[in-house]
Amino acid sequence: MSSLSRSTGFDRRKLHHWLAFGFGSGLAPKAPGTFGTLAAIPFYLLMSPLVWPYYLGLVVVFTVIGIWACDRTARELGTKDPSAIVWDEFVGFFITMLAVPSVLLTESYGWAWILAGFLAFRLFDIWKPWPIRVIDERVEGGLGIMLDDILAGIMAALTLLVLRFVL
Repeated sequence: MSSLSRSTGFDRRKLHHWLAFGFGSGLAPKAPGTFGTLAAIPFYLLMSPLVWPYYLGLVVVFTVIGIWACDRTARELGTKDPSAIVWDEFVGFFITMLAVPSVLLTESYGWAWILAGFLAFRLFDIWKPWPIRVIDERVEGGLGIMLDDILAGIMAALTLLVLRFVL
């Protein structure tokens, strides 16, 4: 086992660790949430051609899986919300990108929408305005780990919707 795996508690033999740690992206020594969100982009690009109900269905499935994987991993690590757990960033980014129809991604400025989604989500995830901060402090377990990022994703999606309207 590498020293990074020892310091984070990552156990490569456990599926829920692979998920909770964002397929290893959460093992980044600095800014694991940012690296987790970056790692979500290729998965988003694979999902983006899906029609909205299927995309939303996958997000719901990933949320339920995330609650389980993050809860189990955090309990095994003995901490409330380890920074290396980044599956919540994946789901939060996917929620953010609900506001960007796939047709916009086919335009020459498609990457600008992905960048805007990334920045908006990271802003709300780091800043944690009300009620995100309250949820982050009061709700425990896998639901608590996931819920603050779900709310950050919703706020970021609303920001992108306003941006789409203005542009």
